[in-house]
Amino acid sequence: MLGAIAFSGKAIIVKLAYRYGVDAVTLIMYRMLFALPIFAVMAWWASRGKAPLSGRDWLSVSWLGVTGYYLASYLDFAGLQYISAGLERLILYLNPTLVLLLGWLLYRRRVGRIQAIAMAVSYAGVLLVFAHEINLEGANVALGALLVFLSAVSYAVYLTNSGELVPRLGSMRLVGLASMVACFCCLLQFVLLRPMSAAAVAPEVIWLSLLNATLCTVAPVLMVMMAIERVGAGIAAQTGMVGPMSTILMGVFILDEPLNAWVVGGTVLVLGGVFLVSKYKDRQ
Repeated sequence: MLGAIAFSGKAIIVKLAYRYGVDAVTLIMYRMLFALPIFAVMAWWASRGKAPLSGRDWLSVSWLGVTGYYLASYLDFAGLQYISAGLERLILYLNPTLVLLLGWLLYRRRVGRIQAIAMAVSYAGVLLVFAHEINLEGANVALGALLVFLSAVSYAVYLTNSGELVPRLGSMRLVGLASMVACFCCLLQFVLLRPMSAAAVAPEVIWLSLLNATLCTVAPVLMVMMAIERVGAGIAAQTGMVGPMSTILMGVFILDEPLNAWVVGGTVLVLGGVFLVSKYKDRQ
C-alpha cells in the first residue's frame, strides 16, 4: 500500500514542478539523473554471483529500457502538462487491460466475456472523467490524455515482453538494468534537445526532482517487490488499487483539483473494471 501511494505521488510532484516554468525534457532529466546511481547499485547488487549477460540479453534489456521506462516516462511527463493528476492516474491504471489486449493481438490469448465487459467498464470510466475535464480545460486535455495513454501502451509492451527475461535475470536485476538504460536515454535527450543553460532551474525543481527520484521512483519499486515476496503478486496488485484514489485525494488537497460526482463515478468504474479483469485473468 505504501508503494502504491508513493508511486502515485509522482504525478503530484511533477505538477508542482511545472509551476516553476520547467519543461518535460528538463524535468525528466533531473529525475533520472538522481535515480541513476540508485538503479546502478540495485543492478550491481542483484547481479552478484550471477553469469554476465549475453549480447542478446543486453539487446533485450536495452529494448525494454527504451520502451518500458524511457518512452513511458517521457510521454507521461509530457501529458501531465495538460491534464490533471487524477485523470493521468486513471489512464495509467488501465495497464492490465492493455496487457490483456496486447496478449490477444500478439499471442492470440483468449479474452473471456466477463473480461471484455470489465474492460469496457474501465474505459467508460476514463471517458467519463475525460469528458468532464475537456469541458473545463479545453482541447489540450485531448493531447495530454493521448500522451498518457501512449505512455500506458508503452509500459504494457514492456510488461508483455519482459516475461521471458524475468525468470532468467530476476526482477530486481532486470528493473535495475532497464532503468539505467532509460536514465541514459533521458540524459541524452536533454543534451540533444536543450542547451546546457536549460539546466539552470529553480531550486524547488531540484528538490522536487530529488524527491521524485527517491520516494516516488526507486522506493515504490523496492516496496512492491518486497510485498510480492511476502503476499504474492495477486494481493499486491489488488492492494495497488489505493494508487488512483491516493492520487485523486492528493490532487484535491495539494493541487486544488476538483472532486465531484464525475470524478468519483469514473474512478469507481475504472477500479471496478480493472479489478474484474485481474480477477478473471488469474482464474484462467
